[in-house]
Amino acid sequence: MRRKLNLEEVSDGRLYRSQDLVKAGCGDCHGCWQCCTGMGNSILLDPLDVFRLEQGLGQSFPELLSSALDLNVVDGIVLPNLRMAGSQERCVFLNSEGRCRIHAFRPGFCRLFPLGRIYEGDGFRYFLQVHECPRQPKTKVKISKWLDTPNLKTYEDFVLSWHQFLKKAEALLEQPSRPETAENRSDTGTGLPDTTRQLSLYILQTFYLAPYDLSGDFYAQYAARHAAGEAFLAQV
Repeated sequence: MRRKLNLEEVSDGRLYRSQDLVKAGCGDCHGCWQCCTGMGNSILLDPLDVFRLEQGLGQSFPELLSSALDLNVVDGIVLPNLRMAGSQERCVFLNSEGRCRIHAFRPGFCRLFPLGRIYEGDGFRYFLQVHECPRQPKTKVKISKWLDTPNLKTYEDFVLSWHQFLKKAEALLEQPSRPETAENRSDTGTGLPDTTRQLSLYILQTFYLAPYDLSGDFYAQYAARHAAGEAFLAQV
């Protein structure tokens, strides 16, 4: 998800690696759930997030869409996000006491907050969003511990791989439309080439709808799908 931001305005002015200490500790959020309300469709889910939810809840992706997730267009691509509900727009996974019912397998966005990532070249670093979490006082915590994610290096490689794949897909969508032909004419009745629809459906089907082996290794399964996705993008 693209964001135009001035790091000097939103952060403490530093960039961090996973082994660095950052002042993000918030006392386990007791009595506070502000970051779980009013988030709109901003809590995007990557394929690992959905894999974890399917494992933890024993539900398929279509079942999750019927109860807890929504689909929205993000930078031209249809992606899933956590659903907010009610007049307060609370995350559907908050219980009556304001605690997270899926904390053990919560999405990466939730694990990261109030940190963010800034991508640079072939990698990324973390930054601290100093205005996002009202909980005070903050304590120092190592980012690797804060993310609470096994095999962190493998996870970070996956995050970068997924980011780069989506950027390639977005770049294709930004190219001038090809002239309409019988082969690329949209079947939606608009008469326009259907590159956007084709890409979105492919990504949704390949990385989310096609069932994963929930007893197997996610990263190996993702790698196979990523390789197929790269081949698909090369042909679009």
